[in-house]
Amino acid sequence: MAIKLLVDSASDISLEEANAMGIDMIPMTISFDEEEYRDGVDLTRKEFFEKLIESRELPKTSQINMFQFEECMRELTADGSEVVAVTLSSKLSGTYANAVQAAEAFGGKVHVLDSLNASAGERILVQQALRLIEKGLSAQEVVRQLEEERGRIRFIALLDTLEYLQKGGRVSAITAMTGTALHIKPVISVTDGEVKSIGKAIGSKKGNNLLMQTIGKCGGIDFDMPYEAVFSGLEDSLLQKYLQDSAVLWQDEVEHVPSCCIGSTIGTHIGPGAIGVAFFAKDA
Repeated sequence: MAIKLLVDSASDISLEEANAMGIDMIPMTISFDEEEYRDGVDLTRKEFFEKLIESRELPKTSQINMFQFEECMRELTADGSEVVAVTLSSKLSGTYANAVQAAEAFGGKVHVLDSLNASAGERILVQQALRLIEKGLSAQEVVRQLEEERGRIRFIALLDTLEYLQKGGRVSAITAMTGTALHIKPVISVTDGEVKSIGKAIGSKKGNNLLMQTIGKCGGIDFDMPYEAVFSGLEDSLLQKYLQDSAVLWQDEVEHVPSCCIGSTIGTHIGPGAIGVAFFAKDA
């Protein structure tokens, strides 16, 4: 029996990538004022950041509702296939709960997994799911192994500004102004399904060093598992500089570090100019 993989756009897997990978992607909805867009479908990541930079107010992102999931699951199971659905962390959105509720209508043919992550952290879990499916594991075995492995995922990012966290009410205006004046670069991670601050550095160079130290504390990157570098904004020059400066992490392991642009779900809150990395840690 075939197994089909279903993901949401919070994984920062574009529609084109999903088609190439043979998986199905449901887009979340993002609203700028009265205009609504399907993330990654009607609005590319570049277009999103152009609008974000120009907008005075933060856009609103909407979770995928039960009926959207149910319609997609019905199509995917129509030929008798089973479905493994990987979603954005349940601690960041109600999307997971909606997927679970929708799956109840399909008599055990649909298996929903909470990634406990977002963006590239969710993305590499989806990539691992594809590997397991290709190995011939059953849907239950795929979900069981992913549940064991997701705790090893580390998603760490260095922000360029506190402006967007301030707009979203995550930090005060005074803190944001002080951070800008002192060139403070916050470092965040997705830990236990939630976005948390793990440190601050004055300037990009010390911020990059803090990223490297954080990677080292978890035993380094398991290069036998999926990994991904990320950036937010209109171009990736900051990320490329980081990859050059931190070459000691990669040069003896891989020839190329894959990268992607952070999408609207996380990008709304961190703004442009962020860089980061998602990987499975050697030490759980």
